[in-house]
Amino acid sequence: MRRDFCRNGEAHMQNHKMRVANSECKIGSEVQHMIKPKRLKCGDKIAIVSLSWGGLGDPPLIHKYHLARERLEKDFGLEVVCMPHALKGSEFVARHPELRARDLMDAFRDPSIAAIFCAIGGEDTIRTLPYINLDTIRENPKIFMGYSDSTINHLMMYKAGLVSFYGPSIMNEFGEYGGMFAYTKQAVRDMLFGDWEEYDLLPSPEWTDEHIPWQESNQRRSYTMRKEQHGYECINGEGLATGHLLGGCLDVFLMANGTSIWPSPEEWDGAILFWETSEDKPSPGFVRWTLRNLAAQGILRRIRGMLVGKPQDETYYEEYKAVIRQVVAEEEHLEKLPILYNINIGHARPIGILPYGVQAEIHCEKRTVRILEAPTEGACHRPSITPHTGEE
Repeated sequence: MRRDFCRNGEAHMQNHKMRVANSECKIGSEVQHMIKPKRLKCGDKIAIVSLSWGGLGDPPLIHKYHLARERLEKDFGLEVVCMPHALKGSEFVARHPELRARDLMDAFRDPSIAAIFCAIGGEDTIRTLPYINLDTIRENPKIFMGYSDSTINHLMMYKAGLVSFYGPSIMNEFGEYGGMFAYTKQAVRDMLFGDWEEYDLLPSPEWTDEHIPWQESNQRRSYTMRKEQHGYECINGEGLATGHLLGGCLDVFLMANGTSIWPSPEEWDGAILFWETSEDKPSPGFVRWTLRNLAAQGILRRIRGMLVGKPQDETYYEEYKAVIRQVVAEEEHLEKLPILYNINIGHARPIGILPYGVQAEIHCEKRTVRILEAPTEGACHRPSITPHTGEE
């Protein structure tokens, strides 16, 4: 089954625009050399971990695991293993943050594992922090991917100096009903398998606000798609901004704030802050308060630009824009800070992938996002940037 992707992968990954780019992450006046993991290739082994909610192992939802595993093997040519506690179920996983952390550390230590994918987010990954060894991450670099509450894990990776990937999870995107969204599938091929030096992150031409209940009987149901009406929107600033990518799920920031993994003021210097909101659809007031917290820390004055994710279901779409402008332009007087809005990341459907710590460029007038360096090392396939629609 894995040979299907190995044989046909090149057909999906051609004609990508390329340019030599910086491979260093600027931190204030110093230069931090981020460790880049090896890119994936056919036959690689990936490990599934449950680092927050353990629902992947609950009997009513285990079909999500089987769906995702089949796609990872057939569509991407990967070998899939589950770490020992990933399928123990939500009650067991909730009781044992130390075993979640052990799974993550063991996955990094295992030289046969090329990548680690999160089962799903949740709300208490922060409980694993006391059991994490950053040296283990630093000394055993490999691809790590997840989003939402996995923001906590990404901040761990960033502190360790490892490029990680804010992108699809097992239960949501890889185990999606009716097939993976083509936009997301291409993002996986491009970001994790692709061999390139510059990458234009295009908006998805379609999106959905439909929610299909997680029931095994719904496995073949497909989503009703809507045509994208906005694309990326420039809601503040002008011109070009370049910087290293750093951010995550806004809902999670306050859990990390004040801990050992929250980026220092210097680590925010010259960054492009990216953030999105969760399926809880936090109020515009919450977004305002959180942005004010970032302002009080001095972060908004240290960054060079901002990328804001598409709100799930476009809930509070206009209201979020208003509070962003209020805090950034009116209160902080940062009228020239470039901000692009409506990026397909996190809790939107479909989503792409953003790599932490690599250089990116925002162009306000063109409303474009460009990754200026490859987030991985090693040679495999060259990606296509042709946008896809709907699902496969």
